[in-house]
Amino acid sequence: MLGLFRENISIAFNSIKSQLLRTILTVLIIAIGITALVGILSAVTALENTISSDFASMGANTFNIQRYEFNSQRQGGGEVEKINPIISYREVKKFEDNYQYPQAQTAVSFTGTSGAEVKYINEKTDPEVRVLGVNENFLENSGLNVEKGREFNIFDIQNNNNVVILGSDFAKPEGLFKGADPIDKIIGIRGGKFRVIGILESKGSTFGNNQDLRVLMPIQVARSMFTQPQINYNVSVKVDDKELLEGAQDEAILTFRNIRKLNPIEENNFGLERSDDLINRIFSITSYLNYAAWIISIITIFGSSIALMNIMLVSVTERTREIGVRKALGAKRKTIATQFFMETLIIGQLGGLLGIILGILIGIAVSAAVDFDFTTPWVAILWATAITILVAILAGSYPAAKAAKQDPIESLRYE
Repeated sequence: MLGLFRENISIAFNSIKSQLLRTILTVLIIAIGITALVGILSAVTALENTISSDFASMGANTFNIQRYEFNSQRQGGGEVEKINPIISYREVKKFEDNYQYPQAQTAVSFTGTSGAEVKYINEKTDPEVRVLGVNENFLENSGLNVEKGREFNIFDIQNNNNVVILGSDFAKPEGLFKGADPIDKIIGIRGGKFRVIGILESKGSTFGNNQDLRVLMPIQVARSMFTQPQINYNVSVKVDDKELLEGAQDEAILTFRNIRKLNPIEENNFGLERSDDLINRIFSITSYLNYAAWIISIITIFGSSIALMNIMLVSVTERTREIGVRKALGAKRKTIATQFFMETLIIGQLGGLLGIILGILIGIAVSAAVDFDFTTPWVAILWATAITILVAILAGSYPAAKAAKQDPIESLRYE
């Protein structure tokens, strides 16, 4: 049995070599469909991994009050239907003072600039550092951890101390401090002097936004440095117990409506988003990419099945006399069918293997280009393998059956 199996494989490869160009074209057609499937699913999986890692640290018990809802309705021209006012410092300060909910803490922050230049002695960064003004709860509510040094405490915030916490890029050997310990070093930002008290753990980049090249400072200190008009502030609320989240959200909405003096019949002119809701919405968007991958690959694979069946039918016709000789020598129908089916299976698997390799390479390239967290798409690979086997079964069954049914006498007469 093993010897017959080896012989069938040998015959299949010899046949493939004899019609190399047609085989290569068929393999490429199959590979294109598998590449589309594996490549798109790889890229989407990498996107989902990046989003999950970025938001998971914030937990499912955090929500934000912001200017707009994530899914704000837009008109045909791309304009927002309703222009919500910015969230001002006066409003966030009132919210901090008036929002009282058990086991909840409020973080307030704003971005002072995204183009700051940070100096240390004779060294300085490029003017691309993001500076944020934050309160004492910002780190915990944002899921950030200090790798070295300490966090802000209530005294740093209330006393407006000139202290900062830096992103991990500053502590790299090629960073601002050239590998020296940044803790307690004095840096300059816009003419102000600040003592470094902590270095954040690395967060990487998301959609081209470097999370490790930023400076956090007490919010009032930042407000004195960055005085541009129309600054929009961010409010984040975290509760210790997820069971209290719904109540905390309702209380936050009521508090902010009172701050903005909205009538009971007026709609909210601000947005409220939970971190896990945002993840789910983004995942619902990526699901359309998954559908697109399947549609593209199914159409292409359907075409490759026709092409593979065609090449096998041509092969049966060209080898009619060979089939007659084999049958005259005692080959059974099952043996003839197995030989042609094995050939079909090998071509299908060659196309699937090439498509998987190209798809993974595309996924790696996309992930590297946009700083996504790539992982090997095992599910996509398994599906691709199963699909190529299915293609071989569908495309090879009829030609194999046709070859097995050939009359040996008529086959020997075939020229």
